[in-house]
Amino acid sequence: MSKLYGDISQPPPALPQPHLKQLRKGVSLLLPLSRRGYGPGLIILVPDHDKQLSIEDGIPSPLMKWGEEGYVVVEIQSSALAGAEESVLREAISATKVCEKCDQKEKIGVVVYEPRLWSIASACIPSFPEIVSAVIYGDSNSQISEEKSPMTSIPLLVHYPGPPTRKTSRTTALTEYFYPATTSPAFALPLQPTFHYTTEAVSHTRNLTFLKSHMGGPTFDLEAIWDEHTFYEFEDRSVEWTMSTMVQEPYVNHVPTLTGGVGRENLTRFYRENFIFKNSQDTSMELVSRTVGVDRVVDEFLFGFTHDRIVDWLLPGVPPTFKKASVPFTAIVNIRGDRLYHEHIAWDQGTLLRQLDLMPEYLPFPYPGVKEGEEQANCEKGGEKRIEYRVPVEGIKTAQMLRERNSVPSNEMFAYEAREVKVDEGK
Repeated sequence: MSKLYGDISQPPPALPQPHLKQLRKGVSLLLPLSRRGYGPGLIILVPDHDKQLSIEDGIPSPLMKWGEEGYVVVEIQSSALAGAEESVLREAISATKVCEKCDQKEKIGVVVYEPRLWSIASACIPSFPEIVSAVIYGDSNSQISEEKSPMTSIPLLVHYPGPPTRKTSRTTALTEYFYPATTSPAFALPLQPTFHYTTEAVSHTRNLTFLKSHMGGPTFDLEAIWDEHTFYEFEDRSVEWTMSTMVQEPYVNHVPTLTGGVGRENLTRFYRENFIFKNSQDTSMELVSRTVGVDRVVDEFLFGFTHDRIVDWLLPGVPPTFKKASVPFTAIVNIRGDRLYHEHIAWDQGTLLRQLDLMPEYLPFPYPGVKEGEEQANCEKGGEKRIEYRVPVEGIKTAQMLRERNSVPSNEMFAYEAREVKVDEGK
């Protein structure tokens, strides 16, 4: 039993349950959904809806997402804001200040998910010195400028749908981004047709970078969170404690084999049946490089193991070869607050197969025209030949090169050529 982390002989701590407090109609407060349980205040302005605590198809509402990021969140819907913007904002700020889970009471951020709501609220926001920065999902037809904005006293981050229409601003007062894959400023709002998952995710990371730099938090030790997760996976081998390090609806995707799981139920089953207890006892991960961002860890590492069993997630259906392998891996780990949201894991499947002697050195080239007229000439001579190409996949050298840059010469594959063989020779 490890003394580093939790006691796996005991049940892990339960996930925090969201408790929504209604301040008035259309105005609600949600406490942080992080393991830490406290954080700074954030006000979000959104269109009217009735799904504040919704997570559908693994996608949380803005209120839930910011709660998982570790904020005390006050959501103001458009019907509550209209005609009473100053009093509503004052009430929202007061609610965060008196909240015992709010640890930063003098620095509050604002995120506006609809351009019209920014038009309503922007004039009175300078009256509240507690508001230190604002994020706006804007309209390309009515763009904000430093000269025209009444909010030049605080930094702004603005997201626009569509391709850039001019040079974007990257000043301390105004930061802008354009998103060519989108057509509506509602691309960041889930549960409606113009929601764009990947673009929203990019904008959300930018929001975190911006807000945390001006609000001073919340900050989490992302390396420690990721190391804890992998410890439960590979050392303690506990499904329950592994899942306790993840948000309510996480997902994992192993890119080459499409193994993993989307959502807590599917991912728990995957960890229990196809991952944690399927790895070899000598499994190791040798870290080569690590990059830590505002909401993710990117690892480059060598995954070592002995192929002494069927490893469902890595080599599904492949019987054990009892050979050792060391494979270059990349892990992109998105962390929401102090829990993992997703893992995108990729590796060189070709080098793995080569190291296990499951990849031939040559394979038939299935397309005509390698050498013009050659096929006809072979037929006339009564011989039958085919063209084979040398498979451009290396074995253990890929791991050696990643570990030590001078261990293997570069560009040796430039000498590879196709070859001609008799059909009988290839059988």
